[in-house]
Amino acid sequence: MVPLFLKMLLRDWRAGELRVLALALVVAVASVTSVGFFADRVRQALTRDAHQLLGADLVMSADHPWNPEVRSEIARRGLATAENTSFISMARRGEQVQLASVKAVSPAYPLRGKLRVAPALNAPDAEARAGPAPGSVWVDERMALALGAGVGDAIELGDARLGVAAILTLEPDRGVSFFNIAPRLMMNLADVPATGLVQTGSRIHYALLAAGDPEAVSAFERWLAPRLARGESLQSLSNARPEIRAALERAQKFIGLTAMLAVVLAAVTVSLATQRYTQRHLDGYAVMRCFGATQWRLFALFAGEFGGLGALACAAGCVAGYLAQWVIARLVAGLLVVALPQPSLLPALQGYAIGIVLLLGFALPPLLQLKDVPALRVIRREVGPPRESMLLGYAAGAVSIGALLVWQAGEARLGLIVLGGFAGALVVFSVVAFGALVLLGRASRGANLAWRYGLASLARRARTNTVQILALSLGLTAILLLTFTREDLLATWRAKLPADAPNRFVVNIQPEQRESLLGFFSAEGVGAPEVYPMVRGRYVARNGAALDVDQFEDRSRRLVEREFNLSYMDALPQHNHIVAGRRFSAEDLAQGALSVEEGIAQSLGWKLGDRLSWQVAGQTFIAPIVSIRKLDWDSMHVNFFVIATPSLLANAPTSYITSFHLDAAQAPFANRLSQRFPNVTVIDMSAIMSQLQGVMEQVIRAVQFVFLFALGAGVLVLYSALLSTQDERVQEAAVMRALGALRAQVLAAQRAEFIALGLIAGALAAAGATAIGYAIATLVFQFPYHANHWVWVVGPALGLACVAVNTYAGARAALSRPPLLTLREI
Repeated sequence: MVPLFLKMLLRDWRAGELRVLALALVVAVASVTSVGFFADRVRQALTRDAHQLLGADLVMSADHPWNPEVRSEIARRGLATAENTSFISMARRGEQVQLASVKAVSPAYPLRGKLRVAPALNAPDAEARAGPAPGSVWVDERMALALGAGVGDAIELGDARLGVAAILTLEPDRGVSFFNIAPRLMMNLADVPATGLVQTGSRIHYALLAAGDPEAVSAFERWLAPRLARGESLQSLSNARPEIRAALERAQKFIGLTAMLAVVLAAVTVSLATQRYTQRHLDGYAVMRCFGATQWRLFALFAGEFGGLGALACAAGCVAGYLAQWVIARLVAGLLVVALPQPSLLPALQGYAIGIVLLLGFALPPLLQLKDVPALRVIRREVGPPRESMLLGYAAGAVSIGALLVWQAGEARLGLIVLGGFAGALVVFSVVAFGALVLLGRASRGANLAWRYGLASLARRARTNTVQILALSLGLTAILLLTFTREDLLATWRAKLPADAPNRFVVNIQPEQRESLLGFFSAEGVGAPEVYPMVRGRYVARNGAALDVDQFEDRSRRLVEREFNLSYMDALPQHNHIVAGRRFSAEDLAQGALSVEEGIAQSLGWKLGDRLSWQVAGQTFIAPIVSIRKLDWDSMHVNFFVIATPSLLANAPTSYITSFHLDAAQAPFANRLSQRFPNVTVIDMSAIMSQLQGVMEQVIRAVQFVFLFALGAGVLVLYSALLSTQDERVQEAAVMRALGALRAQVLAAQRAEFIALGLIAGALAAAGATAIGYAIATLVFQFPYHANHWVWVVGPALGLACVAVNTYAGARAALSRPPLLTLREI
């Protein structure tokens, strides 16, 4: 038995019967394993380097200084301890000013892992025994280049002047947040008071680190966990770097679901290729039935042949996925914070599982017809196998694909949404494609002979051609979506911003500096901006019921756990639009009232009339919501989630914030502003947005690379659909030539058919990309979408390019055989 099915496999491979099916399996497995291998490497690195990524065995983070009781408990348990404080500020050297992500560390930092420094830019680095000494700072490469600073130069930070002692090359526990978008400046914790930067309203991140015996660390963690207050959190080895893990999980889900598009298209290819194999082998299996082969022996033969093919194709797919994940890692190299180890075998096993599901769900149903072929077919070729079980088999395949989508999504709700989206897109594209084919068939009567016959063929094979158009259009939609549509969205967003939209924010302005800062603007010839008070407050209750943070989902929970930036004013800003309620009345100003932003009201369940309790500087106030505002966050104006009347917050510790527009020619003004007011922080939003866009570009390139698998799978579907009708096309060409048609006429008819297929697929892809872009713009980003009309040119052009190869292959197959040989087989 083994030699026979191997001989059949080799024979069918040489005949080209199974190559398309094998390629489909390779593409499907490679698309999934490429993402799986990369995610597995990152996950292993996070587990392996958990100590170094934390800088300790346990990290305690808070938005306020830690209670001395916690420090005493760490010391009592005999644990090593260190601490650091992080904030953003402006670093200056001469006329150069740069936003800096400042990290002030104690001498024992880090407790785990090592800092590495170099004596100069591009010089070899080495491990550092301790952090920066008092009076000195370490800067990373970006900071050194931005300020033109080298070792031995002095940098001003607030009111302090500190010397650059080294170039920081490795900081094991550096996280991913707004604070770390800016270049790093590391200083000694003892130097912070001299800078004068920690003032009222400053947003500071405080961290305590602990390390020691695992049992002692675990016991301390159990002691501290129930005592954590609002704004305090723990990170241990079990949940090290949650921001990286969460980002990895989200990215893996998204890119994994894009990879599943290739799997869905590969399933169609497997089905079409197997159906063709079945039709071409019915006679051979009928002959074996005549010689006494049982149904189960026939089943064992094709099961062994396709099982061996599947094993080899899945292995090749895993190898291709392993190579592709190196490309993904290279595309996002700038985002990786750790060296990645080799991947495990788990993604390969998952790839094999997907290959097996595709074979069982989409190859087995048509193959089962072979074992049921009657021996009578040898003398009556019109007799075929019964087909009652086909529908049930494909239903099982559809269910398996749905299960794979849910599994890849990681949660039932998201998986079902994606599955519904796939199904909806398939139905819409199928209906439109089928309708277009029927209409073209009817409209062909007035065309010349070649076009009339080619367009009529579209209608005759409407079902098969619909599958071809569907597969190709889905692959092209993905490519257009990540090229033209993405650029359209970015261009629309940029156009939405006025030319004079604020591009600088100034924070940490103290009350006594407000008037002098506005005077500085006027003296420099820059229009004085609106300056808004800002007060740190914590949301504690609603309608008298104490806040339970556990009732909120992740994003809402993060909002309520941190301190809010509140503001107060007599009248709401002009760029705020009230969607419910009223503006502050005289009674509101006297008794106290709140106005809240629409989005946060929905997230936290706030409604008009609710009485919210807030804790500010140890004092609690209660006030009703009298209006809900809609904000345009893209306007770059200063906006607040919650605005109170002055009577509630006028006596609270206050700092001020403002935003203003600065032309490129006036850029030195920001430097002079920082020099005149050393404690304030000037944030250049254009620079930050440029860096964020660079990060997005890396991710988008990785997604585009994964989408290439989907496009490849779409082309394979097109080719397999061509092969499924190749015998019919060869017979039609033979009849046409026997009736006097020239080779050029046959070729022109087939060319007309494929041109129509490519144009329809490209137009559907352009429509799909435009529709998705419109939905993203209006529903997600909430701005009007301006489509790029070139997508309607490029989409059909790509469709024609993809069918060009199939046109050549189809014509070659149809015209290569003499008509007499073909007619004898009919």
